[in-house]
Amino acid sequence: MKKVLENIIEKNREWSKRGEVASYIPELAKANPNALGICVTTLDGEEYFAGDYDSKFTIQSISKVVTLMLAILDNGTEYVFSKIGMEPTESAFNSIVNLENNKQKKPLNPMINAGAIATVSLISGETAEEKFNRILKFTRKITGNDTIDVNNNVYLCEKATGDRNRALAYFMKGNGIIQGDVEDILDVYFKACSMEVTCRDISRIGALLANAGVLLNNERVISREACRIIKTIMVTCGMYDASGKFAVHIGIPAKSGVGGGIMAAVPRRMGIGVLGPSLDHKGNSIAGIKVLESLSQEFDLSIF
Repeated sequence: MKKVLENIIEKNREWSKRGEVASYIPELAKANPNALGICVTTLDGEEYFAGDYDSKFTIQSISKVVTLMLAILDNGTEYVFSKIGMEPTESAFNSIVNLENNKQKKPLNPMINAGAIATVSLISGETAEEKFNRILKFTRKITGNDTIDVNNNVYLCEKATGDRNRALAYFMKGNGIIQGDVEDILDVYFKACSMEVTCRDISRIGALLANAGVLLNNERVISREACRIIKTIMVTCGMYDASGKFAVHIGIPAKSGVGGGIMAAVPRRMGIGVLGPSLDHKGNSIAGIKVLESLSQEFDLSIF
């Protein structure tokens, strides 16, 4: 497996030159556009690495899967999806059009920014600090990494440049979709996106989902049913408005982030974490997608 991963990484490195690192959050523009790495975590606990697998990056939108798990644990699936839809979108991940154009005024799904902000608002906690500490503790648990923390520079940068997210949040507040103080909710959201991880960390999140909600130490974290729902939404919505194409060519439940990470879960087989900060015009890792496509073809991973 290790040799196969090394070959896949080297074969697809050239794709990094065809994209660009995220620059709308200035701190993310400092990332190495040529970095490319992968970690595979199998359900028997074996881990295989290649490339820049130990480089740290901020989790960004992959945190949406983590916060969705926690919101479901706190509220149950029925209540969570009374506030947030399950439908894919052809609009960008930070679009406000989706909120304005649907009759219920609720976010179409939890994988776009509006949906993730609404998800964060559902997480239990008396204060913003308590809410975020629960997210951080949960992330550390499901990755098995107690050193995960916030990249403070990225967090402050996201907070300073997050006006579009504020617009989404205040729109939802005005329509009764989210309760509580908007700035507190956004603060938790920005911090969650700014948690710093590696390919190994996100591959372990993928392994949890691949194992129907059970950690590698056999501890159940979320129900099988909740896990099924999350993986289904990852298939239809996890790669933003490129999710359909990704499903056709790769066929694995996955979630990307503009930090260059992609977390994927192959049911009953493995979790996968990929890093490639150079993005395509949809906001997905351009080389990371090619790496996953090569891996899916090599091991026949498509669930379809």
